[in-house]
Amino acid sequence: MTTPTAWPTDERPRERLLKHGPGSLSDAELLAIFLRTGTTGQPVMDLSRSLLNEFGSLRELMTASANRFCQIRGLGTAKYAQVQAAMEMARRVLDAPLHQGDPLRSPEDTRRYLSSRLGHYPHEVFAGLFLDNRHRIIRYEELFRGTIDGAAVYPREVVRQALDHNAAAVIFAHNHPSGVAEPSQADISLTRRLSDALQLLDIRVLDHMVVGHGEVVSLAERGLL
Repeated sequence: MTTPTAWPTDERPRERLLKHGPGSLSDAELLAIFLRTGTTGQPVMDLSRSLLNEFGSLRELMTASANRFCQIRGLGTAKYAQVQAAMEMARRVLDAPLHQGDPLRSPEDTRRYLSSRLGHYPHEVFAGLFLDNRHRIIRYEELFRGTIDGAAVYPREVVRQALDHNAAAVIFAHNHPSGVAEPSQADISLTRRLSDALQLLDIRVLDHMVVGHGEVVSLAERGLL
């Protein structure tokens, strides 16, 4: 097996990362550093390129199911465990600005937090970020899974959760597995239904964010609440 130290110096991703920073590396080079070794007859850079071709993107590789991931030659349960650990560490780093009991500092912190929570799912997930009257976080909760539309999200259940958490405000969020964060008419209608239901209890809906791949769209910023 060819290891990174066997590559010509100017082609070693690890050395390039240390010299120029991780942003200078391609997806294949970053993956090669992560994998560390190739397989018999296949150097690690070739394996990295092959895997990206197989999965279509680094994101699809890193969020693949255990079954699909482990079926690929050169991977396996140990590598899958490494991927899951790396993904969870990244989520925790991104979550750090928003801890339970902390106030929301900025819309960008909220975007990063929700993207780290919802951006990796292959199916739609609808979540609520429940806040007190000073906009401190009480709890983040994933409420519904599946196709998010008016029939799948029940206002009564959302109201019950808000009351259980003694929330004064809430930010809703859901992901679009297609990667396109543009809100649908169903998203807008659902948000208004939930806002109307919670307003009767003096609970404010501050926003509904739609999470795509690398993009989060705020309905509040669009004037759609």
